[in-house]
Amino acid sequence: MAEKIRKIGVKRESGYLYFIDKQGDVSRALMTRGGKKGGKPSKVEKIGVNKEKGYLYFIDKQGDISRSIMSRGGKKKIKKTVKKTVKKVAVKKVIKKSVKKGKKK
Repeated sequence: MAEKIRKIGVKRESGYLYFIDKQGDVSRALMTRGGKKGGKPSKVEKIGVNKEKGYLYFIDKQGDISRSIMSRGGKKKIKKTVKKTVKKVAVKKVIKKSVKKGKKK
């Protein structure tokens, strides 16, 4: 559930990534495509939004600043149980021969 913080109506150009920077202003950077490297961020509008901890701030489809609660932790992953194969070792049976000791004459 997202809530609007400020209505600014930023017009977006294709090929740019729009975001809220650390100062709370709207910035944009050229996106990396193929072998081309991205550009350094540049400020679009100075707004100075005070960010609260635990919220994700973003530019919505209308070009306004919105926020939503950050989901932390996510779903627990189910661990697959791996059956351990035990190698059976062939045990040799040793047959003991009884040795009769005879008396020496």
